[in-house]
Amino acid sequence: MTEFDVQAVDLSGILNASSEEKAKQVPDPSTYHLLCVLPDIDEEYESGLMKAGQTMHYEELLSPVLFVVKIGPDAFKDEKRFPSGPSCKVGDFVLVRPNTGTRIKIHGKEFRIINDDSVEAVVQDPRGVTRV
Repeated sequence: MTEFDVQAVDLSGILNASSEEKAKQVPDPSTYHLLCVLPDIDEEYESGLMKAGQTMHYEELLSPVLFVVKIGPDAFKDEKRFPSGPSCKVGDFVLVRPNTGTRIKIHGKEFRIINDDSVEAVVQDPRGVTRV
């Protein structure tokens, strides 16, 4: 196994990048994939009680709601699987199964790359939608 020297990697260009440059670092989904971001998790309950860090982690990890950021070029093109056309578009909040997709973190924000057939529903207002 080859050792990787972390000290030799210069991250200053990434860490000191402008917002526009950071936006370019968000990957473009390929083929039939969708790039989604997790909505921000509330830090406190409706009662005002603060949530524990572990609780917030589980809510983020197991969130059924994602926001569609980008759609791959081949997503929803299969007319046999999607006879009514695309099930969502960029800017939609979608419902998926917990733990769906490939999880990545970019500049502290969690993204998921999911398959086009992972979308189960579109919701207009995701507030109040929680996992049971």
